[in-house]
Amino acid sequence: MRTSQNWIDHFRSNLQVQRVDWSLAPAITSEEKKEIIDSLKAWQLGETSDGAHLLAASRKYAWRIDDADYPKAVELFIREEQKHGNNLGRYIDSIGESRVQKDWGDTLFRKIRYMNSSMELWTIAVITVESTAQIFYQSLKDATECTLLKQISTDILIDEAAHIEFQMERLAIIYSTKDPISKFFAYHFYKYFYYTVILVVWFAHRRAFKAGKNTFWKYFRKMNLKFRRTIGELKYEENHVMEPADYTAY
Repeated sequence: MRTSQNWIDHFRSNLQVQRVDWSLAPAITSEEKKEIIDSLKAWQLGETSDGAHLLAASRKYAWRIDDADYPKAVELFIREEQKHGNNLGRYIDSIGESRVQKDWGDTLFRKIRYMNSSMELWTIAVITVESTAQIFYQSLKDATECTLLKQISTDILIDEAAHIEFQMERLAIIYSTKDPISKFFAYHFYKYFYYTVILVVWFAHRRAFKAGKNTFWKYFRKMNLKFRRTIGELKYEENHVMEPADYTAY
């Protein structure tokens, strides 16, 4: 398990890596665009949050556990998310489309986030959304022959794997401090929250998922596997040592 300083070093280094060749011209077809553009715009908006509420929660939590480095790690994590939003926005601009300023799904999740000051709830929410994001960005790659969009999606997928690891380490720490009864209720809350959110995401973006060759049941199987590899591992933490998981997209 990495320390907060380890994560600071990771995020600082990763932010310097350039995986997108912006000299490439976008080569998306009109048919491909029709299938993914609405979802692409919605996810771009979702990646642009300033993260103020998450930072506030991280500072409150860090003070309580005496980890002065943790808020900086969270700040750099947010910067990576904003990089995703900037890259997606630049791509949307390049294909002559307008960015959206409002989306019902983004509005819903922002309202939930703004009402939340708990690091635990923030962490489970981020794990859930970023797990669905892995399937979404892989769907984008599979739905187009545009090299530029594929590179943007690949860059995000690489980042998201580390993001889920970052958040899962934190959730495991929080979960480990609970008594057995609290663990029981927390685990079941995580589970119901996760499956509720993934259903909402499917219905909001099913057209793009299908363009990437994902039926509902294929999507659900992937998300179920992701649950078992992440949150599901917490259920056995008292009896098993959690092995480092592979959080890459599958």
